[in-house]
Amino acid sequence: MTTVKKYNRVLTIAGSDSGGGAGIQADIKAISAMGAYAASAITAVTVQNTLGVEAVHPIPIDILGGQIDAVLSDIGADAVKIGMLHSSEVVRLVADKLRHYGIRNVVLDPVMVSTSGHRLIEESAIETLKSELLPLARVITPNIPEAEILAGVKIERNEELADVARRLSQGGCVSVLLKAGHLTEERLVDIFYNAEQDTILELPSVRIHTPNTHGTGCTLSSAFAAALACGMGLDDAARAAKEYINSAIVSGADYTIGGGHGPVDHFFALKK
Repeated sequence: MTTVKKYNRVLTIAGSDSGGGAGIQADIKAISAMGAYAASAITAVTVQNTLGVEAVHPIPIDILGGQIDAVLSDIGADAVKIGMLHSSEVVRLVADKLRHYGIRNVVLDPVMVSTSGHRLIEESAIETLKSELLPLARVITPNIPEAEILAGVKIERNEELADVARRLSQGGCVSVLLKAGHLTEERLVDIFYNAEQDTILELPSVRIHTPNTHGTGCTLSSAFAAALACGMGLDDAARAAKEYINSAIVSGADYTIGGGHGPVDHFFALKK
């Protein structure tokens, strides 16, 4: 008797990074490295490298919707990771598709500004993201600037992260991995609020001094989605994603690529 094998499938919906360090390219690398199958729907094509983003070209809305339908109607998905959504129209489309296909494991990385400081979302789309898409997510993974925009508060100390994570949880409906990297401490403690258990999980690490931090948010959220697709519970998926991104940063810290912010080493495990 032949045993039929099945992939653990992740659909990433995000923008393309021509430099390969962030966006769809980083997502596919991270999902693959975590042992899952990566499919994609591209929301926009960016002109960028390690020095920054020079231009953004949105994909026509019907083509974006077609990509999502093509994947979910045939291949399916055990998890969906969502990254760069530049307009209200795109946010609404993605929300409609998630509702239509009933995807449970949705990891939303609320991308707003690139590592180089380029704005990646229209101002009007932020409110649409908060009202239409956040309630459909199982997990969101904001960094501190994104959390400040979403929660409408200023974050200055690590001790504030747990309260802000709860504030972002849509009344205890959405779990929140709030990243501490934008603080100044040498010891970083990311906070994972598990809304389904109403618990706080601390994910500590030591700051790694390197310019190679391009795509860390994309990579972390994709690793989280892959872990959920592979059947992990929320806390274990948060731990696995944190361990993966930390190892990828450590392994990529001393590489030189381009003249700006280089990528992490997504396939560090292959070098052992």
